[in-house]
Amino acid sequence: MTDTLHYEIVSPERLLKDAEAAMIVVPGADGDFAALPDHSPMMSTIRPGVVEIFESEGATPERLFVKGGLAQISPEGLTILAEETIALDSVDTGELTQKISDTREDIEDAKDDVERARLEKELAWMVALADVVAA
Repeated sequence: MTDTLHYEIVSPERLLKDAEAAMIVVPGADGDFAALPDHSPMMSTIRPGVVEIFESEGATPERLFVKGGLAQISPEGLTILAEETIALDSVDTGELTQKISDTREDIEDAKDDVERARLEKELAWMVALADVVAA
């Protein structure tokens, strides 16, 4: 058994991370799960939330917000295909609060179900991010 797990975090624009970690906690669609060395293969969609990367056992985790995406654990390690990532220290809470308010108004004014669904998805990640930043 190895002590670390190889992982990659990829966004549509570029490879964000390619490193080793002791454990990575992923916000799966059915609940958070921890990817560990020698983990059984699996695949999961990712809900908006925080990926926590523990470089070593007991270390303070690096935290990265993801809007959503896919996670795959294979014998080679963990790959996260993130729709978009946001550094938590770069969030302007005032601007985020205003965007949430504006999106709620836009949902009420949506012309059809397709537009409403798109706006509700946007609202979901913004509310999740606001919850994380407020904690």
